[in-house]
Formats: sequence, structure tokens, C-alpha cells
Amino acid sequence: MGLKRHVPNAVTLLNLFSGCIAVIFAVNGNFIAAAFFVFLGIFFDFFDGLLARKLKVQSPLGIQLDSLADLVTSGVVPGIVMFKLISLTVDAPNFNDYSEHWNSVMHWQGFKLSVLPLIGLFIPLASAYRLAKFNLDEDQQTFFKGLPVPANTLLIMSFPLILEYQDNDIMNSIIINKWFLVGVTLLTCYLLNSRMKLFALKFKDFSFKNNAVRYVFIILSITVLLILHFAAIPLIIILYVLLSLLDAKNIT
Repeated sequence: MGLKRHVPNAVTLLNLFSGCIAVIFAVNGNFIAAAFFVFLGIFFDFFDGLLARKLKVQSPLGIQLDSLADLVTSGVVPGIVMFKLISLTVDAPNFNDYSEHWNSVMHWQGFKLSVLPLIGLFIPLASAYRLAKFNLDEDQQTFFKGLPVPANTLLIMSFPLILEYQDNDIMNSIIINKWFLVGVTLLTCYLLNSRMKLFALKFKDFSFKNNAVRYVFIILSITVLLILHFAAIPLIIILYVLLSLLDAKNIT
């Protein structure tokens, strides 16, 4: 095999490298740069498996390495971003009054930590559990059980991008609402580890008959992206789940 067996793993490490940079930006509140490196990491994540199949160098090491990289890029980073977003809704002075119970803070040697934002860190926990199950599940070759971790990451990372670029008061007021963010966190943590079957964008052939749901999803996704830009991402994730439910009998 020579050097070619190392090519997919090198691409996987680029995913991890991108995720590490995204962590740095997310911790420092630069969500736009964090989103860029997360998307770059997901790009590498897509191509490492493709390269492994094309070069016929798939290995147990590559599978484990891929999940470890995904845990950082698509688990830790969105968790930090959600933590920061919920913190914003708790600390911002111009929002509605909040319950003393939920706004309570912990103090330790001068460090202040709000309790509610910690719920955002459920995302890395749920992602780690989902990735571990995926590695042990031999059925998930042509479909997924539960929401894929990168799809959940795209959803979470879309929120700061919508706030930054869409300039829509209605969307902003929804996103900067602590109960919306907490609800999304808990719902996505459940979806990540549900037994719901979701189709994978893997084509055995390119016939419309065998890939109708994939073609419909791609066409509709491109359409709403062109119209709504970043605001389309949550709708695309919802569309993905709904189309999978409608096509559940054909997902094998």
C-alpha cells in the first residue's frame, strides 16, 4: 500500500487540526472564525472516508481516528458555542427578567460561572456517546441511526452566522432566547442518540428511482440556501429529518 494508506488519516488529522483552531476562536467568542474552521473540518471529514474507500485502505485505526476528530470539530466546538450563546442570554442586561434559580452563579476564587449555560456542554457528551455507538454499529453503512454529529454541528453553528449576517429582528429574538437555546440543545442531544433512521448521502448508482429522496433533498436544500442564506441551515436539518421519516420504509 505504501504511503497511500496514510492519505485518508492525514485528511482526518486536518479535520482535527481545524477543530482545534475552531475551539480557540469559540472560547474567545469569535464565532464567525470558529464556524469557518468547523465547516473546513467537516469538509475534510467528508473526504477522508471517500478517499479511504477509493484507495481501498479502510482500517479500524481510520474509523477510530475519524470519530476522535469529529468529537472535537463537531462535538466540543458546538458545545462551547452553545455555552457562550446561552451565557449571552443570561448576562445581557436588556433582556427579560430571569428566575433567580436559573440565574444563580457559582463563584470559585473570583471565577464566575452561570449554571444554565452548562446545559450547552451536553452537546459534546451526546456527540461522544453517538460517535462511540456508531463505531460499534455495523448496520450504519448506508444509513444513520440518529442525527449525524456533523449535521447537528451545522445547525448549532448556523445560529451565530444568522445573528451576524441575516439582520432580522424576528430571527434574532428567537435565537437570543435562553429557552429556545436550551430546548434546541436538549432536542438535538436526544436526536443524536435516537434510533430514528436517516438516509445517508451515499449513492450506489445515480438513478432517480433509487435515490429520489436524496435528489429531492439536494434540490430543495440548494433552493432554500439561495433564498435564505444562513437562515436556511436549520430548515435544511428539519427537512432532512422529515424526508427521512417519510421515506423510512425505504431506508435500509
